[in-house]
Amino acid sequence: MDLSGLWQAHPADEAVAREFAGPDFDATGWIEAPVPGHWGTTDGLGPTLTGAYYRRPLDHPITAPDKRAWLRFDGVFYQSDVWFDGQYLGDTEGYFFPHTFEITDFTRDRTEHLVAVEVNSPHAGDGKLHNFTGALQDSDLVATHWNAGGIWRPVHLIETGPVVIRFFKAVCIDATGERARVGLRAVLHTHKTTEVTLRTTFGAADHELVQPLAAGENRVEWTIDIDRPGRWWPASMGDQQLHDLDVEVQLEDGTVSDHRHRRMGVRSVSMRNWVFSINGERMFTKGANLAPVRQALADATTDEIVGDLQAAAEAGLDMLRVHTHISRPELYDAADKLGVMLWQDMPLHGAYARSVRKQARRQARELVDLLGHHPSVVVWCGHHEPLPLPTDRPSPPLLAQQAPSWNRSVLDRTIKGVLNEVDGSRPVVPHSSVAPHVPQLDGTDSQLWFGWRSRRASDLAEYAAQLPRLARFVSAFGAQAVPDDAEFCDDENWPDLDWHRLARRYGYDRVAMEQRVPPAHYSSFADWTAATQRHQAHVVKTTIELLRRLKYNPTGGFFQYTLADAYPSIGFSLLDHRR
Repeated sequence: MDLSGLWQAHPADEAVAREFAGPDFDATGWIEAPVPGHWGTTDGLGPTLTGAYYRRPLDHPITAPDKRAWLRFDGVFYQSDVWFDGQYLGDTEGYFFPHTFEITDFTRDRTEHLVAVEVNSPHAGDGKLHNFTGALQDSDLVATHWNAGGIWRPVHLIETGPVVIRFFKAVCIDATGERARVGLRAVLHTHKTTEVTLRTTFGAADHELVQPLAAGENRVEWTIDIDRPGRWWPASMGDQQLHDLDVEVQLEDGTVSDHRHRRMGVRSVSMRNWVFSINGERMFTKGANLAPVRQALADATTDEIVGDLQAAAEAGLDMLRVHTHISRPELYDAADKLGVMLWQDMPLHGAYARSVRKQARRQARELVDLLGHHPSVVVWCGHHEPLPLPTDRPSPPLLAQQAPSWNRSVLDRTIKGVLNEVDGSRPVVPHSSVAPHVPQLDGTDSQLWFGWRSRRASDLAEYAAQLPRLARFVSAFGAQAVPDDAEFCDDENWPDLDWHRLARRYGYDRVAMEQRVPPAHYSSFADWTAATQRHQAHVVKTTIELLRRLKYNPTGGFFQYTLADAYPSIGFSLLDHRR
C-alpha cells in the first residue's frame, strides 16, 4: 500500500509535541504537505524550517494470522521519530536508505490507523558536524537558506509472510568472460525456529539453499556462479548487459514468505595508481562532478534525472562523481543502461564530531545494501574534504595537511574498513582532496583551481611537472560563470548589482571574479555574462587538454566541477539550473 499523497503537516511546536501523534488529536487547520516532498517547497512550511510534524490517517485490511505488516519509509531527511496509532515505534537517522517498522500487532484487530512522524533537520551551525547530509544541506551546491527536511521519499505499508528479509545485499565479486560470481547477504527475521529455502535466480542460473533459522535475526551469506555471463561495460568500451536477480524465501510448504528483486550487471573493477580498469581493460577517465539534479531532489522528474546522464554521455564523459549525496534510484538505473560510470560519495563533507563514528559505520553498510548491485557504481568515496581547504590558492596546501586528524586518520579509516568489509568488489577511496602526507606520502585526488583562484590555467603544466603526484587524478577544476537565465541578478540595475546578496545567496565568488572578469570593465550585464562564460570555457578547455596530454603519466582521469546547477546560481556548472 503506497502512502504517498497529501499528509497533514505543521511546523514543530512544543505546545503540541506530546499530543500530535494521538489518534484523537484535532489537526484542523494543519497544512497539506506532499509526501514525498520537502518542506522547503511547501507553502506554510518553508526552507528555513528545522523541524515539522506529519500525520496521515489510513485504512488497511485486517492482517491475516500467517502474515506480518510493516511500515517502510524509503527516505526521511534527516532524523525522525515515528508513531503508529499513538504508540511510539522508534526513530530514524540517515536520509538516503529505507527504515522499516513492524506494525503487525496494530493491524490484527482494526482497519483504521494513524501514522505520525516528527521530522528534524537542523543546520550544521558553526561547530562540528553531526548529520550526514552532504551536498543537500550547508554546501555550495544548494542555496544557503535551503533545508531539504521532510519525508522526501515514498512511504509504504507492506505485508510479508512469517519470515522476512530485513536487510539484503547483492554485489558482483568477480567477472570474466568465462564465469561471474555474485555474493549475496540476507538478514532474515522469524519469531520461531523454522527452516526455509532461499531460491536465487540470475538469468538462466538457478540456486537453492536450505537454511535453518533460529528465532530472531539470522544472517545468511551465499554466492552463485554464472557461466559465460554477458558482462557490463562502459558505453565507450562495449555493451551494457543487465540481468534479473530474484531471491525468494520459501517456507517448508513452498509458500513464498518474502522476496527481493534487483536488476544488475556483472563486471570487474580495479584501480591502480588512480587508473581505473573495467573487466581488465585500462581506461582514461573523463568526467564531471554531479550536483543534486535539483536542491529539492524529491521534486525532480525522471526525465530531469536521466537528462543529466544523457548530457554527460553526449559530451563524451564516461564517469560522473555523485558529489557528496545519494540520488534517487532513477539515476542509478539510468547509469546502468547508458553505460555511465559513477564515483559514489558518502554524504560527508567537512569536519565531524567524534560521536558520529557508529552512525558512519551503519550508513556505510546501508550504502552498499542500497547501491552495491549497480554495475555503474565503480568506486566508493567515504569523506570529501575532511580538512578545510583555502579558497585563495589553486592547489592544496602540503604542510597544513601533514599533522594527523581524527576525521582523516580515524573516521575515514573506519568508513573505508566497513566499505571494504561489506563489499570488497570495487575500489574504496577513504577521503577526497587530501594532499600527500606522512608516513606514506600517498594522498588522494586533487582540486586544482588554476585559472580561477590564482595563476593562469596554463600554469598547471609546470605545476604537474614539479608535483606529478598531485596530478594523478584531478577531481575539481573550472571557473564560475553567470548563466544566461540570471533574473535573480536584477540585471536592470547594472552595474549597481547587490553584490553582497549574490555572494550570500547565489554562490558568487566576488574576490576571484574581480581578478578574472572584473564587472567594471564591461558596459552591460550581457557583455559581462558572455565574458564570464568565455573565461570558464577557456579554463575548462585548457585544463582538459593538459590533463589528456598527461594521460597515464601521471594522470588517470579528471572530474570537471560541475556538470549542472541544482538551483539558480552563479557557480562552476557548465549547464545552468534550466539545463
